[in-house]
Amino acid sequence: MASKEQSAFRPAIDVHTHLFPERLAAAIQRSLSNEAGWDFSTPTTPSEIEDVLRAAGITTYVALPYAHKPGVASEMNEWLINQTGSLNRLIPFATVHPDDEDVAPLVREAFEKGARGLKIHCPVQECRPADSRLEPALELAVEYDRPITYHGGTAPMFEDSPYVGVDLFIDLVNSYPELKVCCAHMGAYEVEEFLDLARDNANVYLDTTMAMSASAEETMGFDPSMIADETLVELSESIMYGTDFPNIPYPYRDERAELLARDLPRTAVRDIFYRTAAAYLGLDNRAAPEDS
Repeated sequence: MASKEQSAFRPAIDVHTHLFPERLAAAIQRSLSNEAGWDFSTPTTPSEIEDVLRAAGITTYVALPYAHKPGVASEMNEWLINQTGSLNRLIPFATVHPDDEDVAPLVREAFEKGARGLKIHCPVQECRPADSRLEPALELAVEYDRPITYHGGTAPMFEDSPYVGVDLFIDLVNSYPELKVCCAHMGAYEVEEFLDLARDNANVYLDTTMAMSASAEETMGFDPSMIADETLVELSESIMYGTDFPNIPYPYRDERAELLARDLPRTAVRDIFYRTAAAYLGLDNRAAPEDS
């Protein structure tokens, strides 16, 4: 018989995972270890990653690539989209670098081949959310009705970056009001400001990645209890479950344990773990399947 936690969690969509070719995946984890002091015991091969997610009750997961330099996005996008041939729970996003010479053709090709949205990592790619160099990509996202997930907040190590923060995200929302956008990590460390932005804009979403985990205080210096249950209920149609897997220095269960320990109404739980992501991604089935 399924535990109470499993019953509440399953099924779920994880809107924030990372799949890369194995050598690049290992290099990313080494970099995070050097910068944040994190130790990893998570797998890095696509099949092993999907095995962990499937066992956890994930029905669908979004893989978010990001190009750290110009000229690599096209190959990265093609590799990730091709993984859908063997990974049947994967929804690939695409990426583009602001200094790519062919931003519009690159993004259009990715959308036509099956990318469901875009990922922009503002501090790594050294661009603001509404950077003029990204304008062709943003316009195409509106045209194709594809969402964009941003690392647009200051957590966990970007408080001094000129490319992140709620004010810059407000510029994006005001410039592209029809664009569906998500700020990862609950917008930490400006969580209250990003929550207000989601309250005021139906096309603004947040994901829980790392910020709402049971290990959030230890790994990123944020206390998830600062976000009240009432806030999660109020904004359940704007908040989506995400994890950063496999780039997390703790067990996968920690990402959901804090949320599932709260006394949230079942409707809010279904929103956060499934229905809101389905709406964000434009999936046909907006209602969560019956729990198994």
